[in-house]
Amino acid sequence: MIEFKDVSVRRDGRELFSGASFQLHPGHKVGLTGNNGTGKSTLFALLLTHMGTGDTEVTPDKGEVSIPDSWQVAHMAQEVGASSQTAIDYVLSGDEEWYELNEAMSDLSTVSDEQIGVLHQRFDEIDGYRTPTKAAQIMAGLGFNTTQHELPVAGFSGGWRMRLNLAKTLMSRADLLLLDEPTNHLDLDAILWLETWINNFNGLVIVISHDQAFLDATVGYILHVEQQKITLYTGNYQQFVRTRHERMAQQQQAYEKQQATRAHLDDFIRRFRAKASKAKQAQSRIKQLERMSELSPMMADNPFSFKFYEPAHMSSPLIELTKANIGYSDTPLLYNANVQVTPDTRLGLLGMNGAGKSTLIKALVGELDILSGSYRVSDSLKLGYFNQHQMDALDAAATPMQMLRRLAGQTSDAELRSFLGSFDFRGERIDTPSELFSGGERARLTLALIVWQRPNVLVLDEPTNHLDLQMRQALTIALQGFEGAVVLVSHDRELIANVCDELYLVHDGRVDEFDGDISDYGKWLSEKRKQENMANKNSLESASKENSEGAVSHETKTNAQVGKVKEVSKEGQRRLAAEQRKRTAPIRREIENTEKALSKIETQLLTLEEQLADTALYEDSRKSELLTLLDEQTALQQQHSDHEEKLLLAMTNLEEMEASFE
Repeated sequence: MIEFKDVSVRRDGRELFSGASFQLHPGHKVGLTGNNGTGKSTLFALLLTHMGTGDTEVTPDKGEVSIPDSWQVAHMAQEVGASSQTAIDYVLSGDEEWYELNEAMSDLSTVSDEQIGVLHQRFDEIDGYRTPTKAAQIMAGLGFNTTQHELPVAGFSGGWRMRLNLAKTLMSRADLLLLDEPTNHLDLDAILWLETWINNFNGLVIVISHDQAFLDATVGYILHVEQQKITLYTGNYQQFVRTRHERMAQQQQAYEKQQATRAHLDDFIRRFRAKASKAKQAQSRIKQLERMSELSPMMADNPFSFKFYEPAHMSSPLIELTKANIGYSDTPLLYNANVQVTPDTRLGLLGMNGAGKSTLIKALVGELDILSGSYRVSDSLKLGYFNQHQMDALDAAATPMQMLRRLAGQTSDAELRSFLGSFDFRGERIDTPSELFSGGERARLTLALIVWQRPNVLVLDEPTNHLDLQMRQALTIALQGFEGAVVLVSHDRELIANVCDELYLVHDGRVDEFDGDISDYGKWLSEKRKQENMANKNSLESASKENSEGAVSHETKTNAQVGKVKEVSKEGQRRLAAEQRKRTAPIRREIENTEKALSKIETQLLTLEEQLADTALYEDSRKSELLTLLDEQTALQQQHSDHEEKLLLAMTNLEEMEASFE
């Protein structure tokens, strides 16, 4: 396990956290949260330094960090160089032991016979023959197709390189996995795949993420950094928010009570300190004040408080695509698309990576001419369009105040500063050139400039990519109150669920209304992925059969004088069967153990249901007992779900292994 004992860390003369004490165990999935600048990345650097890796050395100023010496760590870095290495080799290099063994086995000229045996034995122990398949599965889950495997890393864009880096990290045989914003460059189907992967990972995972739905789906603990303290909460992000708010309310009450006590003591000291008869009592009150630990008042959590202005003019429809073919260089990507944007539109666009969501967005905003059909916009259209290009197009040399002033005319500086403050641009940041801003700050500034222009249609293409949780919450609230139309593409499920009341699916060259909600879309993606895997499996089997038939035909011709193909000996068949049993034995044991665990959980759930059926349990006097039983039921239901997923994955792997022997 990882253990922090009274750990304090300072960086650049500033204390980030002090007195940190907590334990994290193998199998824990932990979300590391806190405002920007509170020390989350420093905590990662501290762990990496302790384990002898990482680029930045960070050691505790006080306290002790304990991590098992045998543990291996994998860390998702934030940059990937423009390497000439192929994408599949880059991903495979994440499994360092496999990569080294494979390199050694590729040239055995300098290796003794005894060493060759050791190499092959170890390669078999780590299931090295399936490692390339595992790498291909990870790449497919993250959105890569097989034609991209042999492309050089340098040939990918920055966002796709980050996906390669994530894939390389997931390939490692780590005991501790550190993931820093892993969903930033992923679309929704890749995020859903990653959630399943993390839930099936056996080691300890610590993840920094601003995606609330992702945290809710993957973590069972929250490690929160706030006001130089680190607190470990049990539960996912949603449970953490509830627990923290309860603690904050209690802290506020304690703070107010303490302030009242302080005021009373101060008043007594001020009045009686100089009086001889009361001097001793006054000194006692002074010592009491000195002993009092300082409590912090409840801090207002969210520094963002903006809202969209009411649009000046509206008509209907504002944008209309009718029977439109949309694509590039006279080649349609989408056929017969029909989309109408009215003042009441709250539209979320769904679709797998590469299906054409951004292409449709470009056609809606007029950036891409349609190939055929009709495209019309209202004379009253005032478009607010957010995408990565808009962020990159900010004037690098200009400050937020200068850029807003260009739009604001005669508006007073005080009003502009107040407006920028609602996006947390305060003090010197108002007058800082945007080239010095982080991605999150540039995203906030782009949104601020859009808001100021009072659009009646907002078209937002992945607006939350660089935003932290607080800004995402503020954006969600602002969009809910916006009186114009919204068209949204986002991998943030919370944003889609809370803002959109209709969903369109972009798939197979079509744009159709999606009958369901965002959770139904997750099920749809899962089903599509199964269908694609089955199609790929059938394709491979067909190709294998054709190769086999071709080989038989060739051998028949070569041995025409014999008149038949040599058959595999019975002894060879027995050896193959024994090898198959040996190779599949571990996964068969895993299936058997998982089925036993499921049976045990089901028995426990039945017992709990019988207890909960007792009507006397719901009396006020037994409230605590009821809550305990409900908590146990929730935990067991989660365990049951986790074991069912584990069993399904194991059975799928067994089928694949058995198919490979046929």
